[in-house]
Amino acid sequence: MTENNKAGNDQRDAPTIGELQLDERSSLQRVAGLSTELTDVTEVEYRQLRLERVVLVGVWTQGSTTAQANSSLAELKALAETAGSEVLEGLIQRREKPDPATYIGSGKAHELREIVLATGADTVICDGELTPAQLTALEKVVKVKVVDRTALILDIFAQHATSREGKAQVALAQMEYMLPRLRGWGESMSRQAGGRAGSNGGVGLRGPGETKIETDRRRIRERTAKLRREIREMKTSRTTKRAKRKQAAASAVTIVGYTNAGKSSLINALTGSGVLVQNALFATLDPTTRQMSLEDGRELVITDTVGFVRHLPTQLVEAFRSTLEEVADADLLLHIVDGSDPVPTDQIMAVRKVIESVLEEEKATAPPELLVINKIDAADPLVLAQLKGLFPTAVFISAATGEGIDVLLDRIRESVARNDVHVSVRVPYERGDLVSRIHAEGDVLTERHEADGTAITATVPAALSRQLASLAIPESAE
Repeated sequence: MTENNKAGNDQRDAPTIGELQLDERSSLQRVAGLSTELTDVTEVEYRQLRLERVVLVGVWTQGSTTAQANSSLAELKALAETAGSEVLEGLIQRREKPDPATYIGSGKAHELREIVLATGADTVICDGELTPAQLTALEKVVKVKVVDRTALILDIFAQHATSREGKAQVALAQMEYMLPRLRGWGESMSRQAGGRAGSNGGVGLRGPGETKIETDRRRIRERTAKLRREIREMKTSRTTKRAKRKQAAASAVTIVGYTNAGKSSLINALTGSGVLVQNALFATLDPTTRQMSLEDGRELVITDTVGFVRHLPTQLVEAFRSTLEEVADADLLLHIVDGSDPVPTDQIMAVRKVIESVLEEEKATAPPELLVINKIDAADPLVLAQLKGLFPTAVFISAATGEGIDVLLDRIRESVARNDVHVSVRVPYERGDLVSRIHAEGDVLTERHEADGTAITATVPAALSRQLASLAIPESAE
């Protein structure tokens, strides 16, 4: 075997970046039964997540169907397992709206306490964002740690963030969530004395200064301000890179969709890039950008973004704003939907809601959207038939088996072609490469050879038109 063949085989056998990230993520896991927390939660000053043996609780509110309620609790179970928990029980209560005091009502809270005792659970996870008062009141009844959906998602993000920007964004979201939920009891409320306390200052000059909880709040605000500055600086770098990509002759395609819908699997199927793929919620937090070429010679830059979820915490949307700006600058959105989900239409609405909020914040118009139904190899044929009726222009694929990928590439090519721009340019003879690209990627309408270059009128991809902008012929000279 030659040296070149050996090198080629070694390169093929080498693990991909995604495989290395998956090994690293699997190497550090929670171990059930090990904890240094106090058993009496009323003595805990700082809320630190302990997710080991959990009971799930959801409220089935007016206006939602049985399927939606069950799907929401099933998703909460997947979130809990992704965070490293063992789910022991799941409960749904039918109410018009959550109880303002304990989320599920005082009677049901005592029933939940009995279930916690029977199962030996150490944590209750509620399928919603609870107010600080609801968390406190429910903990007093069930006497174990109570965690809401927002805290659970933040915990998963903290485990999966790898880049400096991702870690900073997650830390910012956690700080904003934690600030109104800080608690203290007894001596912790006035641990520090006033300016002259303990001296001969006399009555009225001895007393509490800044309390312990006020100190914590001040430190969190300082840390939040620092994180915001760091994220702004990183945003500048990301904006510069995005501007360079826009100047290049490549159309920007951004993949968006619900968490675990198969976005990373699709980018691997299209580009063969070896991006991290894991059957878990929020496996991808850091955006990945890859380049590929279509058969007609067009260059594409494909970006994989963080997945969305129902009731995505507002803190996360705000913290990941710089990452989600990829949506506003895209020439085409590939909206990936998990066809095997029991209620895929809810996924579509949840994703579009987040996209609308991002575009509104950026004051940008919505890019063209191509709906892609993934995982058709594992989907219910009846659900697929319903989706085909609801979304006749959608593309149905399986990123795992490759079924429908060719059709998807054709649709991407058609969608990108709709963004073609009419140009009239004079290309210098020494830039024959640009003339070749105009012929290869665009439709030439007229072409004539002049003294100082080749005058061409054509329709070309928007990305190529940006490169030709400096060669445009003034209208008066045409």
